[in-house]
Amino acid sequence: MRLLERMRKEWFMIGIVLAIAGAKLEPSIGVNGGPLKPEITVSYIAVATIFFNSGLSLKTEELTSALVHIKLHLFIQIFTLAFFPATIWLFLQLLSITPINEWLLKGLQTVGCMPPPVSSAVILTKAVGGNEAAAIFNSAFGSFLGIVITPLLLLLFLGSSSSVPFTSIFSQLFMTVVVPLIIGQIVRRYIKDWLERKKPPFGAVSSSVLLMIIYTTFCDTFSNPNIDLDTFSLILILFMIFSIQLSFMLLTFLFSTRNNSGFTPADTVAIIFCSTHKSLTLGLWTPLPLPKKSFFRKSQQKRLTPSRNCSQWPRRQLAPGPPPFAGWGRGATGEKVSWKGNNVFGGHGV
Repeated sequence: MRLLERMRKEWFMIGIVLAIAGAKLEPSIGVNGGPLKPEITVSYIAVATIFFNSGLSLKTEELTSALVHIKLHLFIQIFTLAFFPATIWLFLQLLSITPINEWLLKGLQTVGCMPPPVSSAVILTKAVGGNEAAAIFNSAFGSFLGIVITPLLLLLFLGSSSSVPFTSIFSQLFMTVVVPLIIGQIVRRYIKDWLERKKPPFGAVSSSVLLMIIYTTFCDTFSNPNIDLDTFSLILILFMIFSIQLSFMLLTFLFSTRNNSGFTPADTVAIIFCSTHKSLTLGLWTPLPLPKKSFFRKSQQKRLTPSRNCSQWPRRQLAPGPPPFAGWGRGATGEKVSWKGNNVFGGHGV
């Protein structure tokens, strides 16, 4: 019984293992164009479901108060779109003299220039009782900013121009983020009493959608197994990914928990997840993936253009936070969140 109870509490972590194992066994199911059609079910339906779910669960006053939290928004956007890529660039200058595969370094810099993730930061923030409304705003706002800022960052740090389908990305973000959120808020007005009485498992719903995203992401990864990397570069880049991710999460934690920071514990959770995670494509997220050489295609004019199939990059799934952050999350209303079993995904206690 104790084992079953433990498995129930850790269902999301078990789900991640099963999703990766399933993707390894038969990756063709979840690749683009496969039976699951992730280019539709993930990029549109899954992301829209997450934000509709957030629109249903969040009180309107929580969303409106999050909009005016200017200091929080500035911290997140400056960190993720300025400090993050600049720090990675300085770090890579030191690594450029090493024998590490140059495409790994270029890929690491490219990911560093990307905007925050669209969906995962919201799910993780909600799961640990953080400021979900702030995470929603910064995920959406950062993605819109990234349409303009990311190409400029790539030009600055890599010296390469990039083509961005502005209209299609903008419309996709609007239809999968803004519209579902608004519809969720409208529906909430009519079923508010029922929601407060029944308390649906919003956290579990969002986490289940994230499992689908993880599954299709690894399907793309395992469908392209031939990575042209030497063992030294691969091991070293894995170590760097872990070190960079942990360092940035700890740095944002320390900055946002200072006595005069003006941030609540709930704000800190949103800051950690929104500032340190990066997005490659809508619905497909990663903190810092291992790049694949095919991510770039060189034209005759020597311009580097990001490939449309960004999902060919191998992903590394990151747990929500290291032990120093455990127990820190508090709900938006200030109540302490239950951390029994260290279940930061399942939504229990949120």
